[in-house]
Amino acid sequence: MRDDTGGRKHDARADASGVATLYHDHHGWLRNWLQRKLGNHGDAADLAHDTFVRLLSKDAPVCPREPRAFLTVVAQGLVANLHRHRKIEAAYLDALAAQPETVAPDPETRAILLQTLIDIDRRLDGLPPVVRRVFLMSQLDGLAQRDIADATGISIATVQRHIVKALHACCFGNPAA
Repeated sequence: MRDDTGGRKHDARADASGVATLYHDHHGWLRNWLQRKLGNHGDAADLAHDTFVRLLSKDAPVCPREPRAFLTVVAQGLVANLHRHRKIEAAYLDALAAQPETVAPDPETRAILLQTLIDIDRRLDGLPPVVRRVFLMSQLDGLAQRDIADATGISIATVQRHIVKALHACCFGNPAA
């Protein structure tokens, strides 16, 4: 298929068909592999499902030469996300437990706050390490920009650019150019 610009047009039906074939041929294997890795049938089933959902959401066609190796890489990323989310959740619940009950948020607000923390973590994880470090030194450690510049060996102007880039990523989902 061609679009109006003469370029190749994306055929979602062909992609879904390719993912359906991968699912049919390898879903059981992937679920069992995840079960062995995680030791939990429910998490394994969820992540096996999420692996194929992730493939369906890709813009490019999915037709790997080594399907099991490909699925393993995708699933390993989801396993890492699961572990990171659980660490964030545990830290959040620990922080909540330290608060008096009178200021504890209701369950809906807790769920929204936890999802927001996970989203911010994902956005910060997508930044270059120095940008993330400068931002965390500013926001979590409360260091002044001059102290961050001294500690990292970069200029105050660069510290400011890094903070702006990280704030942009946290608020809008992508780093400022």
